[in-house]
Amino acid sequence: MKLRILTVGKAPGWIDEGFAEYAQRMAVERLELVVVSARRGQTDEQRLLAAVREREMPVVLDRCGKAISSEDLATLLAEWRMQGRDVAFLVGGVEGLGPLARQRAEHVLSLSDMTLPHLLVRVVLAEQLYRASTILGNHPYHR
Repeated sequence: MKLRILTVGKAPGWIDEGFAEYAQRMAVERLELVVVSARRGQTDEQRLLAAVREREMPVVLDRCGKAISSEDLATLLAEWRMQGRDVAFLVGGVEGLGPLARQRAEHVLSLSDMTLPHLLVRVVLAEQLYRASTILGNHPYHR
């Protein structure tokens, strides 16, 4: 199973380093970051949706989405593994994502009730995916 985080905008080095740290720790799934390029006449939402591959399940990250625990994310990860589906997590820019992305998504999730900077979401989501995988593997990382 492949997990891709689709996002917009260039991040500072420490964000990329944080993402890379958790991506390399992933033992079962492959975690990839895709930063879509700006295109004249297209919104962030349109560019992100266009980057979702045919067999990927789109999952939107949105402050107003369903709040889940790390254990709940582990349960979802286990279900996705069993289904053999690749997952594309869509992270909007400073304006977030519109209704089209939320309608197309199979899940709309929230990482926090607080508004997080969209660049930081890359690291937070990568860490939570790593944490979910350690929960499933009974690794002591999650205490």
